[in-house]
Amino acid sequence: MKQQIAHIIIMLLTGLNAWSQTTVTGTVTDGRKPLAGANVFIMGTIDGCMTDSLGRFSFKTSQTGELTLRATFMGFEDYTLTTTQPTGLTIRMKERATAIDEVVVTASTYSFGKSDHFKTMDAHDVVMSGNSCGDIVAALQSLPGTQKVGEDGKLYVRGGESDECQTFVNGMHVLVPYSTNVENTASRGRFSPFLFKGINFSLGGYSGEYGQALSSVLPMETTDVATGDKLGVSGSLVDWNIGGTKAFSKSSLSFNADLTSMDIYNALSPDRFEWTRPYRKLSAEAQYKADFSSATVLKTYVGYDLTSVGQHIDERSLSMTEHNVYANATLKTNIGHGYTLFAGMANSTVINHIDDALTLGDHYENTRNEVHLKGELRKVFSPVLKWSAGVEDYIRHSTKRYEGDGYGLDYQLLAAHTDAQLRLVPKLFLNLSARLENATYDGRWLLMPRATLSYVPNKRFQLSAMVGCYSQTANDEYIAMSGETLRQSTADHAILSMQYSTNGTLLRIEPYYKKYRHLPLLREGIYTAEGYGTSRGLDIFVENHSLVKHLTTTLSYSFNDSERLYLDYATPQTPHYASRHNLRLSLKYALGKTIIGLSESYASKRHYANGDTPYYNSIDANITWLVSPKVIVYTSLNNILGRTNIFGYEADGKAITANRDRFFYIGIFVSLKNNKAYDISNF
Repeated sequence: MKQQIAHIIIMLLTGLNAWSQTTVTGTVTDGRKPLAGANVFIMGTIDGCMTDSLGRFSFKTSQTGELTLRATFMGFEDYTLTTTQPTGLTIRMKERATAIDEVVVTASTYSFGKSDHFKTMDAHDVVMSGNSCGDIVAALQSLPGTQKVGEDGKLYVRGGESDECQTFVNGMHVLVPYSTNVENTASRGRFSPFLFKGINFSLGGYSGEYGQALSSVLPMETTDVATGDKLGVSGSLVDWNIGGTKAFSKSSLSFNADLTSMDIYNALSPDRFEWTRPYRKLSAEAQYKADFSSATVLKTYVGYDLTSVGQHIDERSLSMTEHNVYANATLKTNIGHGYTLFAGMANSTVINHIDDALTLGDHYENTRNEVHLKGELRKVFSPVLKWSAGVEDYIRHSTKRYEGDGYGLDYQLLAAHTDAQLRLVPKLFLNLSARLENATYDGRWLLMPRATLSYVPNKRFQLSAMVGCYSQTANDEYIAMSGETLRQSTADHAILSMQYSTNGTLLRIEPYYKKYRHLPLLREGIYTAEGYGTSRGLDIFVENHSLVKHLTTTLSYSFNDSERLYLDYATPQTPHYASRHNLRLSLKYALGKTIIGLSESYASKRHYANGDTPYYNSIDANITWLVSPKVIVYTSLNNILGRTNIFGYEADGKAITANRDRFFYIGIFVSLKNNKAYDISNF
């Protein structure tokens, strides 16, 4: 009898519950098509469901009377509806407009590491690129827009001189980012790629924040405060390194020491040059970083390089020594009301001594110093407006002494900039910026407007158009020889950029045009600002990860047509460093714990007064072996076929070639104290 009563009670309660439930039905669309996978639920409850492939939803709820429904779907604004008739509903959702601080315009910029743009390399890829031998600059030369100039190894971008590309560390200018070397021998970048979490290489069209660069900028952001201790060593036939990091609760201190010497390598593999002292460089670096709070970050860096090399040339024994010191300190902090303050200071000092520089027994001495001061305010006012403004001061000093002659030069570059990023409509973005500069030695003010218009309909496609004006002071020696009247050179950029990406492929196509004005021109022993020039071309970049499993294929092609009248040119002509066609194809294949790389580099002829050079060609290979989580072995061979590439001609017609046709490198990287596998721990 008791069991029967219990069954009756359960049936009555079940029937009451079924009787009290409400069915909610409807369809979710974007106004054109149904949205599958949208989440629809009753606010304040767990009652709800996901829409099916036709955008339909149906669920039951114990709620009665007036119901408040919420619909959410990635990429769309949340939809809220209050109703007493919850069946047959039609929910039309609006696509969410991207906030201005979420959009990333990648036009004319290639980024490596944990930066804000498209990721194509990290520090390991820079080190292990086919012909880089751990050099950032050599790795960047695999990108479109760069040109192969083997006799000095520096960055030449879109028809511009090497000094038209400027380097910045944490937003602060680096006066000389290369190590020194003898003439017709490639220099290396002086910074290790492991210093940086992000490397953004802009080929043109950059905002008003960056000045004193006619062609391109290379901004690099050092790593954040370390969370664990590190210690690592590495060694090869040409360099030996030790470095590490000590982590504290909210700060970290890092050091790095490196010795590069060609003594052993030259003894094992003599080259074409007659060395009196093989190339040697001793480097030391240190960083201190602190997170005082989530809104205040301090970063400091100091580095010193001592480089020496000697070469026997004809009857001379040329001897070079360079001291290169660079230090900076930056602070970012939130000062309230949504404003972020950036303040930075950097100092660069480069001292060069050369004996037997031009004639037997002569002595050349050059000292350059720059203090860079910078302050900037930044704020995101709303989802449609992001703004920044700043001021800068470059304080420069330069002296040259050579056989009783020379100069002393002191001047300042004062600058201010403002930058506004706007979302015009949900998929259309406009960046407007302006930079104002004054060189104190001539008193002229330059106003340089810049603009970028970008259409970003989704994460796969981007179309951008950029225009702007850029300036740069001439070489200190040219300024001194002009009687300190040589005005700044300017370049107008116009760039159209199209980028399309899928899960496995990135395609970027960029035509560009540059017009130069006020280039230094030597006439009757005096430099004037009457030089001019143009540079136009097309860059194509393709990266694919889907042709074959574990294979990454990269293709870079650049066409450049440039002409200029400057320096000692008698008539307008193609600069001697510019080749019309540059092509690089690279393959990287992962086979277990071994990574195999192969690359092909080609550059068409270069024009000289006494003849055109043959084309440049080099096939390079590298193998990386992940021996254990704490040991990495890297080896590379440049110019496998041993082709003798001719980079140009001396005035007497002698061909300019590299000191050796092939270069073999093998390095071992060991982490002595690090919990992260396959992490090169030298910094």
